[in-house]
Amino acid sequence: MKKSKASSSPRRKPTRRSSKNGRRPWFWRFMFRLCAIGLVLLAGWMVYLDAVVTSRFEGRRFEVPSRVYARPLELFDGASVSAGALERELSLSGFRKGDGRKSGSYQRTGNRFVISTRGFSFPDGDEPRRRISLMISGDRVQGFSVIEGDNAPIVRLEPAQIGGIYPAHKEDRVLVQLDEVPALLPTTLMAVEDRNFYDHFGIAPLSIGRAMLANIQAGRIVQGGSTLTQQLVKNFFLTREQTLVRKANEALMSVLLELHYEKDDILETYLNEVYLGQAGTRSIHGFGLASQFYFGESLKDLDVHQIALLVGMVKGPSYYNPRRHPERATERRNLVISEMEQAGLIEPGRASRARGLPLGVSERPSYSENRYPAYIDLVRRHLARDYKEEDLRSEGLRIFTTLNPAIQYAAEYAVTDTLPRLGGGQNAEALEATLVVTAKDSGEVLALVGGRDPQFAGFNRALDANRPIGSLIKPFIYLSALQEPERYTLTTPVLDKSFTLEFDDGKRWQPKNYDGEERGEVPLHKALSHSYNLPAVRVGLDIGVDRVQETLTAFGVDTPISRYPSMLLGSVSMSPVTVAQIYQGLATSGFNTPLRTIREVTDAGGEALSRYSLEVEQVADPAAVHLVQYAMQETMQEGTGRSAYYTVPEELSLAGKTGTTDDGRDSWFAGFSGDLLAVAWVGRDDNGPTSLTGASGALPVWSRFMAQVPQHGFSPVVPDGVSYHWVNSERQALTDEYCDNARLLPYIAGSEPTQTISCSGTLERRIRGWFEGLFQ
Repeated sequence: MKKSKASSSPRRKPTRRSSKNGRRPWFWRFMFRLCAIGLVLLAGWMVYLDAVVTSRFEGRRFEVPSRVYARPLELFDGASVSAGALERELSLSGFRKGDGRKSGSYQRTGNRFVISTRGFSFPDGDEPRRRISLMISGDRVQGFSVIEGDNAPIVRLEPAQIGGIYPAHKEDRVLVQLDEVPALLPTTLMAVEDRNFYDHFGIAPLSIGRAMLANIQAGRIVQGGSTLTQQLVKNFFLTREQTLVRKANEALMSVLLELHYEKDDILETYLNEVYLGQAGTRSIHGFGLASQFYFGESLKDLDVHQIALLVGMVKGPSYYNPRRHPERATERRNLVISEMEQAGLIEPGRASRARGLPLGVSERPSYSENRYPAYIDLVRRHLARDYKEEDLRSEGLRIFTTLNPAIQYAAEYAVTDTLPRLGGGQNAEALEATLVVTAKDSGEVLALVGGRDPQFAGFNRALDANRPIGSLIKPFIYLSALQEPERYTLTTPVLDKSFTLEFDDGKRWQPKNYDGEERGEVPLHKALSHSYNLPAVRVGLDIGVDRVQETLTAFGVDTPISRYPSMLLGSVSMSPVTVAQIYQGLATSGFNTPLRTIREVTDAGGEALSRYSLEVEQVADPAAVHLVQYAMQETMQEGTGRSAYYTVPEELSLAGKTGTTDDGRDSWFAGFSGDLLAVAWVGRDDNGPTSLTGASGALPVWSRFMAQVPQHGFSPVVPDGVSYHWVNSERQALTDEYCDNARLLPYIAGSEPTQTISCSGTLERRIRGWFEGLFQ
């Protein structure tokens, strides 16, 4: 039986169609799931990025370094300052030489100055901008007057910033608020970098497309499409690597930033964050600091051409650095000025004038690295008593110190000029020196030099070189004795004769004079002024080593002091700063005045946080200290310090003391005038021997410094209970003024000699004395 045609026709294979229909649902399900997973991951990543953006923006956005200022220079009729010192301080504070009309500039004609101050917010109030005129004559201000601004008898200049305490990342900035900056700055910035800033949502797709097309046509990157928001995100949150992932994150975070915060808030943050240059290891961020760094002026005082330069540098701070590449910077600045003109921000005439002006950049940055590293080191140690390091690095504190730039300059010059002349040959090259200068009456540290290279920021010998002080201890030995006037006076005979001490362990100690000679009995004042060793040891042993130790502790030594007799020859070790501390008490008639480097600390807004006022504590009888001061003045006139007057004017009355240790390993000099106390040390870091004594090593450094600084001589006030008598100190007897060997000496009441010796008192002697008195 034949099959029907219909039944015999071929059948389509269902497998092929069913396979095709089955794959489509599986593929789309897979793609849907993949997209869903991607969206979840993207959402999670967005949540993370959102947390990063908001945490930084709502927390502490910037770590602002603390700024350290010198003391302000006060100008008034009679103020003590030389013309050279005034000009150096103006330069240090960022003033520019010119016609003296523009804020932050000065004009010098001979010794006449015209200065336009910038004004400054001090802890005790604002100092307004003024224009002043003055003359310098005999290192004194004369003819002081205010030409413009509120009249005032005293004008304080803006203090020089001498350093800062910076965050670990070394970013530096001066924070500004949007309503404080010139209106031309943000409008120019937007005209050049982001014309549609107030219209986009963080990214500008059209700008990105235009930039990509321009870069493809040029074959290199010639145009950027980033908005200001994207630039801020890149600088604030991301690295500078050029990858698609980083660019994607930049775009996402820009959108998130715009969703959370107002445009003005973003713009203000950009103004404070943008990178605009480098100062050594420190990076300059924000227009506030850049204005001071490049022009030495406040941002609010900038002119059109200066604003244009800073905005132009945003594109490449190193490439357009005006100090290194002035032609390149000028071309870029003029391009920005043209953009300002095209945008209608300035008139054509004003634009033309601005393009014709020089860059106007100061010769050197007004803010540089710490100028005085040794001094800043001491400031930081004093601050550490009250402030955490992290706060000092990030809270933008303002620290007003006691440093006097003119005195610091003189101190540095004294060390660098004198040290190469000492010792000779290789020995001179190995020598180091320190110099500590304080205000005699207040204990303010005015200058500090930590080594032969004042700019070296390493080992600070003024603070950390603890070396035996040698004969610097002798005034404290004699002070301890003179506080017992019934036993010791300046004319008490002390024995300059060798002796031997034998200890319980059988060891023997035999002190000697530096010159090896012995003089028998000498009056105490001569033993001190000529720095004889044997009398000092005998007196110290007589009153007790413990008593001398107590005196040193009372005057400010806070480290353990050995009780061995060798301590009486200065085997006790101290740093130069500690020596300055204890000699401060001798200069102030027995008052322990803690040294201080800080006057006041304020927060970034100017609110006072800490005031460091003068502290004094009487630790010794002023009458006894007065006697020691007399002997220290005699040291300068007749004793081991007399060579100072080869350098210092003879009319400048001084008091001081030399110190030398074995083999000249340490050369010391400590002394004071009516205004200043200074301590000098010279030696080697390896503690090797030198050929120097206190008089031939440290004293020349000290004298070179004292000769440079205007000051008053030391004229101590005679305390109650002290009276002067004419005596023959060799015979410990009262005598007449014109007798041989007569000397006017101070005595604590009741301790003066009772014996009297007379001389012929001839008419010749009296007439000679009368004539000498006329011509003194």
